[in-house]
Amino acid sequence: MKGVDVSFYNGVVDWHALKNADIDFAICRTAYGKNGFDDTFQRNVNSARAAGLKCGAYHYSYALNPADAIIETDFCKRIIHEAGVLLELPVFFDIEDDDGYKARHGFNFSKRNVTAICRAFLDTIKPLDCGVYASYSWLQDYIDWRSLGCAVWNAQWGRFDDFKGFMWQFTDKLKIGGKQFDGNILYD
Repeated sequence: MKGVDVSFYNGVVDWHALKNADIDFAICRTAYGKNGFDDTFQRNVNSARAAGLKCGAYHYSYALNPADAIIETDFCKRIIHEAGVLLELPVFFDIEDDDGYKARHGFNFSKRNVTAICRAFLDTIKPLDCGVYASYSWLQDYIDWRSLGCAVWNAQWGRFDDFKGFMWQFTDKLKIGGKQFDGNILYD
């Protein structure tokens, strides 16, 4: 199945254009950090589902340790609960450091610490279905994903998925309806 992941940065999404372009699912950002609410979450999930797409969610993490991850998880769960939305796909934890926040704040990039942070999120988000999102290099170098026993969403832009987990983000340049999206493949 083909899908997109969306957040505030995508603006107002034409979900019918996505459905007409054979997009089957959407992963919608709930929040970032301990209190950064993505105010498009509920609208995106409800509109995507109304257009006939399945939905999941993701949370972008600024956690520096497992205790921070638990606070973030409680925030994420509250957003999903208060939105009253149905998620057919997992809630993914994005632990990467795209904006350099972790590096600027003395983050311990050891595999042990990163995996412990992921585990804290996964254990706390249950009973919701859950998984981790990361680039191929993060999955190789920083996350002991095998020990987590969850769905893994690999971000590896290009023609090949060297990981072949639950889902693959293959591009950040999928153009549909005049907008650009991250494109994903959900494996059957």
